[in-house]
Parts: sequence; C-alpha cells; structure tokens
Amino acid sequence: MEQQQGKQGVTVAKLFPNQDPIKFVQFKFKELEDGFKSWLSKQSLPVEAAVVTATGGVQGAAIGAIMGTLTPDISSSMPTPPPQASLNPQAMASLKQAQALAGGPLIQARNFAVMTGTNAGIACIMKRLRGKEDVQSSMVAAFGSGAMFSLVSGMGGPNLATNAITSGLFFALVQGGLFKLGEKLSKPPVEDLCYARTKSMLNNLGLQNYEKNFKKGLLTDNTLPLLTDSALRDVRIPPGPRLLILDHLRRDPELREKTCKP
Repeated sequence: MEQQQGKQGVTVAKLFPNQDPIKFVQFKFKELEDGFKSWLSKQSLPVEAAVVTATGGVQGAAIGAIMGTLTPDISSSMPTPPPQASLNPQAMASLKQAQALAGGPLIQARNFAVMTGTNAGIACIMKRLRGKEDVQSSMVAAFGSGAMFSLVSGMGGPNLATNAITSGLFFALVQGGLFKLGEKLSKPPVEDLCYARTKSMLNNLGLQNYEKNFKKGLLTDNTLPLLTDSALRDVRIPPGPRLLILDHLRRDPELREKTCKP
C-alpha cells in the first residue's frame, strides 16, 4: 500500500513540476498548440486553409454567441411587414439590416463565424502564397471578411454587390490602419547613434532636458568638438547649462577626438 502511494506521489510530481499545476497546464497547452501548428504547416494549402477557416469560424461563433447573450434580442420585437406590403427596397433593406444586427446569440454567432472564418482562411492562403504576413495580406483578408459579413448579415442597401464591396473596403482600410499602428507600437525605439555621446554627456551633467535643443539645432556628436557659447545660445540653452557643457568639453579631450560615423 505504501509502495503504491509512493508511486502515485512520483507520478504527481512528474505531472506537476515545482508544485505549480497552473504553469504545467499552460506548458502543456503551449506544447499542444505548437504541435498542432507544426502539423498544420506540413499539410497542403487546401487542407491548411480549410482547418484554419473552420477554427476561426468556431472562435468567431463563440464570440458572437457571447455577445448575443449579453445584448438583448430586440429583433423579435421589430414589426415584420406582411408579404403583400409594398415597401420600397431601401426601407426593406434597412429593416433586414436592423433585424440581422439586433439578433440573438444564434444570429450573432453566425455573423461572427462567417467574418472571422473568412478572415482567417484568406490570411492563411495569402501567407502561404506570399511567404510573409504584411499589411497587404492583412487588408485582403479584411476585405474578404467584410464582404462576407455584409452578405450574411444584410448590412447596407438593397444592392448586395455594392454593399459587399463597400463593407470590404471599409474593413480593409480599418485593418490596414490597425496593422500599421501595431507595427509602429511594437517596434522598440531606435536610438539615434549620432546623438549617443551627446545624450550621455547631458545625462552625466543632469541636463537631459536639453537633449531636444541639441536635436533641434542638429548639434550631433560630430559637432561636440566645435561647440561654442554662441552655438549653444542659438539653440536656446540658458547660460548656466552652457557653462557646464563647455567646461565638460574642455575637461574631456576624448570627446574632441571621437566623433560619430555618418
């Protein structure tokens, strides 16, 4: 009995390293995800696109169902015109659009499943064909998802083709803007090498607030050996900081010899 308990303890220890089951589950999930991606990358393009589209559709359906559950279903309270009613096409299209967008969990799940599934599938195909993920591929995928969302949800006026193109263009423009914004925010700030020594000098002197003055006047590291009181005055640095900077340059002859490479 004790031997069995000992074996169980060893098994538990192997299953939950460092006594942290949450990290173990996260590790196993990541391992499973990496394995799935590795398997998927070895499949043919049609198989990969189908799997990615289905996966994206399931995720979108879940999101749509949750949103439809949290928001009240007011489509049932909307008046439904009788078949013989003579409504103009624009009014009928507006009514269908309102019913589609105000539907319950099933309608929202359908709309989001089509939108996200189409986006994921097209993005997968574009990546496989072009060998990279960029703003062009992202916008193409967004155009397709916007067009399909328009068709399935009934957005816009009575002309389905025009509505699909308009919605697709809107989705593509929004996605392109978000993609560029994400690129800009994700890139680490690039240090300007031509101001590296200047920045270090100002930080050592406690004058880092005047770095912008140097950059505004294009006083790069190459100009440090040439700095004069009038040059510092031209970039609006007060007398006190000017004296500290000039004194620092006089005391550090190395700054006069090492300059920034263009």
